[in-house]
Amino acid sequence: MPAHTPVMVAECLTALAVQPGAWYLDGTFGAGGHSWAILQAGGSVLAIDRDPGTRRYADLLTVPAGSQFRWVEANFEELAGVVQEAGLMGVAGVLLDLGLSSMQLEAERGFAFRESGPLDMRMSRHGESAADIVNSYDTETLAELLYRYGEERYSRRIARAIIAARSEAQITRTEQLVEIIQRAYPGGPRRDHPARRTFQALRIAVNDELGALETALAGSERCLLPGGRLVVISYHSLEDRIVKRFIRASTQLEALHKRPLTASRAEIEANPRARSAKLRSAERRGETS
Repeated sequence: MPAHTPVMVAECLTALAVQPGAWYLDGTFGAGGHSWAILQAGGSVLAIDRDPGTRRYADLLTVPAGSQFRWVEANFEELAGVVQEAGLMGVAGVLLDLGLSSMQLEAERGFAFRESGPLDMRMSRHGESAADIVNSYDTETLAELLYRYGEERYSRRIARAIIAARSEAQITRTEQLVEIIQRAYPGGPRRDHPARRTFQALRIAVNDELGALETALAGSERCLLPGGRLVVISYHSLEDRIVKRFIRASTQLEALHKRPLTASRAEIEANPRARSAKLRSAERRGETS
């Protein structure tokens, strides 16, 4: 049923401790892989996604799941309000998978540095695009963005190269930006593609991903029933740091494990996008009298 392979499904189900008939919020529906797994385990799912393109995958689940599945087009920072509008007193679990789905990595969306496409990166198709940023920001602002959100050590070098290139022609395609970055990067052996961190930084900035994550975590805490579980899969250190600090600072949540879980070697071999995944989970404490 899922259109793409979801990450760490078994670990998610274990962490959520899915109870038959209980409602679970999938705050990052994507192509529906995790929602389908929760439904298969007997849970009911309220799913949200800011990307209108995910509706077609939600429609695939509506028929087999019936009233046990609902989908809402919304940003996950709105999840507490979505739960309330659905008429639920709360949910038994919240799942947030912060990675991109295979659908979002399609070339025309502009997220993937290995694909040729328009330099867009907007989840909702509204607001400032990645092309708008690289063609309008000054050197200092652009370098700060690349360093802050991409942890790119060569942020200033790349920013200067972008400014120089756009003086010749507007940067509107992913392959243009990749070529600029590759020329700006120093030689020598590399673990990652030179463009990976720049593309990450632009995607985070375009979609305000870190701000939205902080809001979503606070909303998750509010809508969890006592004993409910929060499960978050992150893919880079900026996200993981926010999740870890939130759980640690919360008076309502108790971490289920000290260190994040990672995908098995077998899963990574079958699904390479699981390589950088880290899963953290926590349980909402029961009400005290």
